[in-house]
Amino acid sequence: MSNEALNGNFAKPMLVAALSSELVTKAKNYAIKCHTETNHKYDGKPYETHLQMVVDYACKYAYLIVDNVLEVVIASAWTHDTIEDCRQTYNDVKNELGIQVAEITYALTNEKGRSRKERANSFYYDGIRNTPFAGYVKLCDRLANAKYSKQQGSRMIEAYRKEHKHFMAELSCVGFEPMWDELSELLSYGCH
Repeated sequence: MSNEALNGNFAKPMLVAALSSELVTKAKNYAIKCHTETNHKYDGKPYETHLQMVVDYACKYAYLIVDNVLEVVIASAWTHDTIEDCRQTYNDVKNELGIQVAEITYALTNEKGRSRKERANSFYYDGIRNTPFAGYVKLCDRLANAKYSKQQGSRMIEAYRKEHKHFMAELSCVGFEPMWDELSELLSYGCH
């Protein structure tokens, strides 16, 4: 658990238990191994950098999740890009981590497409909306990407701003209002 995840409401006993669970440990090791073996980077850094940021957001907003699924959600935060980026299949993830993690990971896997818009099409968003907790993990992913892009002055922050209205239209129905509030603030043009 990162220092950021230890602050505030993160020390909740169920969160500590989930983070130290066999499933989350296995998911972390599996995801890092898969991304390392495919030499997948995040802005030139080990991809684990991005995965940890997503997990940190999953921890930050863990109070929005029912305790009995928290470890599945955190495990899925680790694996959310594994099928999309690492030549892993749904069955690979299912065999390694179980059907619940595989379902969320699969729902977060972009479609084929030549552009971001083609890859994040209506079928993709339907899958997220119809898979329990996939919207939560997707929000953690978007928050991590937006925060990093804004901190780094990356051109991707403009892509996230441009996509935000459509992203909200597709996924705001999944709930998690405090996460949406933070995302809107991150995508504002202020100095936050």
